[in-house]
Amino acid sequence: MRARSSALKPIKAKGSPTVLLWLRSIAYNLALYVTAVAIGLAATPALFMPRGAAVWIIHNLSTLAIWLLRVIAGTRYEIRGRLPEGGVLIAAKHQSMWDTIAMPAILKDPAIVLKAELLWIPYYGWFSKKADMIGIDRGAGAKAVRHLIQQGKAALALKRPIVIFPEGTRAAPGARLDYKPGVAALYRQLGVPCVPVAVNSGLFWPRRKFLRRPGTIVVEFLEPIPPGLDRETFMATLSERIEMATDRLLAEAGHPVDK
Repeated sequence: MRARSSALKPIKAKGSPTVLLWLRSIAYNLALYVTAVAIGLAATPALFMPRGAAVWIIHNLSTLAIWLLRVIAGTRYEIRGRLPEGGVLIAAKHQSMWDTIAMPAILKDPAIVLKAELLWIPYYGWFSKKADMIGIDRGAGAKAVRHLIQQGKAALALKRPIVIFPEGTRAAPGARLDYKPGVAALYRQLGVPCVPVAVNSGLFWPRRKFLRRPGTIVVEFLEPIPPGLDRETFMATLSERIEMATDRLLAEAGHPVDK
């Protein structure tokens, strides 16, 4: 069974951007990229050190990025639910680049499933590769799924949380995409609970947009789905929990989803 695909129209931000919003967004983006490049250059020797050095750098870069976002752009974040620990599968709604940036600051040494090409981006990609993030070639079909399972088992052996975005790409707030088979393959092969995660990050750091809007990003860790469900039941349960909770967070932020 395929997860639900929806014809809902993506939610648009209310009101036109102000001059102050533009200035704060420019300041944040400049601060983020300049700082990231400077730290990346200074930390280059870590690429030749044990993996733990890259993990430490990514954690601190992520922490710095979300701190700068709060100080400059006025965008805070709130964690709800119980943070998972150890070897567990985490399936998160993906609305924004913020989701990927923030996870290493929120979780301890996560193995995040990324597009393979992201691992070749200077510094960000290099450190992610060194930290054993899981790069996937989305055009490789069954080979990509086998690689995903292999890397997932390796991460699980180290008791690392495995983070996957089931839709495979960012979805604008209010949009619902089909869930890809990778999450079901990991759930079946790893035999661990799957923690669904809802977010409203796309309201404040929109995909493919320059603006960074003030407000509070909410990341909600939902009730874990126990291992052992059949594929159809698992995918239906996962999509229902994530989408219902995400719609609730959007409505709470003043952006109800029209159904």
